[in-house]
Amino acid sequence: MTSAQATAPQGEPEAHTPAYEPATLSNCEREPIHVPGAIQPHGVLLALDADLRVAMASDNVKEMLGVDLDRLLGAELADLLGERAARTIAESVARTGGEGLRLVVEEVAERDGALGAELDVNVHRSGERIIVELEPAADVAVAMPSYRLARGAMQRLARTGTVLELSAQLASEVAGLTGFDRVMVYRFDEDWNGEVIAEERRADLNPFLGLHYPATDIPAQARRLYTVNWTRLIADIDYLPVALTPVHDPDTGQPLDLSHSVLRSVSPIHLEYLGNMGVTASMSVSLVVDGELWGLIACHHYSGPHRPGHDVRAASEFLGQAASQLIAERQRSDQREAQLETGRLLNEITARTSASGPHALDALMADPDLLTLMGATGVALCFDDVITTLGQVPDEAVVRRVAALLRPENNRPAATSRLAEVDPELAAVEDVAAGALVVGSAPDRWLVWFRPELRRVVDWGGDPTNKLLARAEDPEVRLSPRKSFEKWQQDVRGRSAPWEPWHSEAAVAVSSHLASLLFLHAREQIDVAESLQRSVIPQTAPQFDGLDVIARYVPASTFQLGGDWWDAFALDDGRVAFVVGDVAGHGVAAATTMTQVRSAVRAHLFAGESPASALDRTDRFMDGLIEHAVATALIAVVDPVTGRATLAAAGHPPPFLVEDGTSLELEVGRRPLLGLGVVAAVESELQLAPGATLLLYSDGLIERRGVNLGVSLAQLGAIAPPSEQPGEFDSWADRLLAAVPGKRDDDTTLLAVRVRSRD
Repeated sequence: MTSAQATAPQGEPEAHTPAYEPATLSNCEREPIHVPGAIQPHGVLLALDADLRVAMASDNVKEMLGVDLDRLLGAELADLLGERAARTIAESVARTGGEGLRLVVEEVAERDGALGAELDVNVHRSGERIIVELEPAADVAVAMPSYRLARGAMQRLARTGTVLELSAQLASEVAGLTGFDRVMVYRFDEDWNGEVIAEERRADLNPFLGLHYPATDIPAQARRLYTVNWTRLIADIDYLPVALTPVHDPDTGQPLDLSHSVLRSVSPIHLEYLGNMGVTASMSVSLVVDGELWGLIACHHYSGPHRPGHDVRAASEFLGQAASQLIAERQRSDQREAQLETGRLLNEITARTSASGPHALDALMADPDLLTLMGATGVALCFDDVITTLGQVPDEAVVRRVAALLRPENNRPAATSRLAEVDPELAAVEDVAAGALVVGSAPDRWLVWFRPELRRVVDWGGDPTNKLLARAEDPEVRLSPRKSFEKWQQDVRGRSAPWEPWHSEAAVAVSSHLASLLFLHAREQIDVAESLQRSVIPQTAPQFDGLDVIARYVPASTFQLGGDWWDAFALDDGRVAFVVGDVAGHGVAAATTMTQVRSAVRAHLFAGESPASALDRTDRFMDGLIEHAVATALIAVVDPVTGRATLAAAGHPPPFLVEDGTSLELEVGRRPLLGLGVVAAVESELQLAPGATLLLYSDGLIERRGVNLGVSLAQLGAIAPPSEQPGEFDSWADRLLAAVPGKRDDDTTLLAVRVRSRD
């Protein structure tokens, strides 16, 4: 964890990173911290070639090893550390590629090297180089208890339950093992912002538990290093870096990659941050879950330099690795618990809605568990373009906007915790809808859950001791935990709690369950509608003297029955009335309205009303009794003796006259749709010659999605007229149904009347 001292660390910034230009606050996220060209001064670094000759070395070899740098470069490792130590290091490289070793090198002590005879050695490869890092060994009496502590710590960590309990125990164990004044467990969120979730500290230190830090505190290149090098120690914040000689590798011309180095010099910006907190030494241990950096064990010391030995650091790293596995198990366990709870709620919701029959939608949208299931505060359902809501949701226009923006083409759930990033105008509703999850099967059928902005009530200055620390800061301080917290507050505005994978799974389950209920309900509606239609619409056309009549009815291919009807009946004066109509809509409502309208038209015609008057009276009937219903209709009253026909239409497609081998679309006087309360019917007169056919039909015969209506009418008119041959009239009707290719989206009705030839 990064932090801040009223003054910058000792030494010029360039001295910390001789291999590259000093970083600034504006470019620190690009700082190549893995190639600083320098190390910390409490050890020595040697870069060897394949023959174990020294190619590069830290400038402190004279002080630490008692050997002049000029004599050291090009020398064999055995000349520096003796044959036995060199052989042990060579075997380590051959066997494992490098590891931590404890060596006794009397040659160093004999040369009065500051390292002494007993050394902690870290060996690893960096490209073609073998890197050997030497530090003075810690007292064995101190090192051995660290392993016993680590074994006992493992048992105590394993007994914890939740991730938070595990983290608290981990902080306590590492503090006892390492002796740092403060040990924190620091967890990253999905955007790499950090939070202190556990802390063990000296009693007089102000707490950092619960504090948050922005992702910029630990830039991406630093996070990468934490995944390849689990432990990082800064023994003295005020150290003076020791440069490597040469700074660039003589073979490659590039700085030496110190990603795996335990002595690597640290960015001066990071040291400035730590110094501004009063930290004098620090150590961090990575927590890696499923190959990704999950968090850190961050250790701070405030009472001078502090350098735990290799054994203590190794034990701390072991605890970090063990804790990482336990965290992964705890998280998977927590996820399983959350999934089980989600499944339980889902089963209860489906059971309740299944028992609601035709009221499944109402039952679903009244069930508070629908919100609990998704951890949401509001939900909106769109069904057949009608919006129903539960809980707190934005206004309908915003709800539709969110659904339109998020609903994917593949019908899978889509979610975001930052709606304002999808549409900046949605920032205005973040108090209700900062995040949303959408699932749906069609543009007019979907569900969307909402979550408000996650206002995290954490105030860095709220703790009295933190207020004292803030007031004590120099006004010129650039980097500090207080300022990091302020940056974090800016970063997290406008976000909801993140959606978990099981929320998407639950959304799919709710959508599928709802679809199955609606299918059963729709099937019941279709059965009712079909029954109604069969009860009022003849299955075969009646026959009348002097006329041949044929009728066809074809349901819509979508299984949504509509309001089509046809009728044919004799009037008292010997004429015959023919009617084709279409009530807008589908399902039971349309079928029920159709039966009433059909009966009204028939009653008015039986009462002696003309076709125009019958339509006007039906219009008034619909306007007064049937709310929001509209319909089209075409009436033709034909005298079978004279062939005289009277026609009137209300918003209906014009009929065709088929005569002398041609089909002609007729101009028929029209009035507006039925159901608008407008009296404006106009009648047309027509003389039907013997052999002529009058074709009445509904718009389902000619309307196809994406096809021009004029093209459809031309295709219909191109069908050859029927001949007088037996059965030809029926075949002609079938050809008419197939005249306009494509999928029908509506019911189709046709009614044809032919005046018989007089012999």
